[in-house]
Amino acid sequence: MNRRYMLDTNTVSYIVKGKSRAARAKLMGLALDEVACISAITEAEVRYRLAKSASAPDLRSAMDGFLTKIQILAWGHEEAVVYGELRAQQERAGKTLGNLDLLIAAHAIAAGAVLVTSDTAFSHVPDLRGIENWATDL
Repeated sequence: MNRRYMLDTNTVSYIVKGKSRAARAKLMGLALDEVACISAITEAEVRYRLAKSASAPDLRSAMDGFLTKIQILAWGHEEAVVYGELRAQQERAGKTLGNLDLLIAAHAIAAGAVLVTSDTAFSHVPDLRGIENWATDL
């Protein structure tokens, strides 16, 4: 069985912009039984940021190239079920996580993926398979 890594929006940005050589190297060095992916929620965040900064054609081209090469997981019923439970659990515990981050966390849980992020807010999500920060050089 493949080990799946779901890249959060910040990790995608670090890799595409060349901000983190360590994250890019980790992505390029995945073993044959390891797969990188992103959530459709992350794609939506990336596309929103690109639409806001229409004056960055090089970044748009690089991001479009990245998005054509990485596996993008669709959001569906299983993810919605996990999201509902996770959000209720987080609220009962008095924890806060941004709405889009909560959707991404639920997606990673539903996909059985390790979440790759530098955002420490995800440490409050106990059901994640794991959290890794590939951008160790930042």
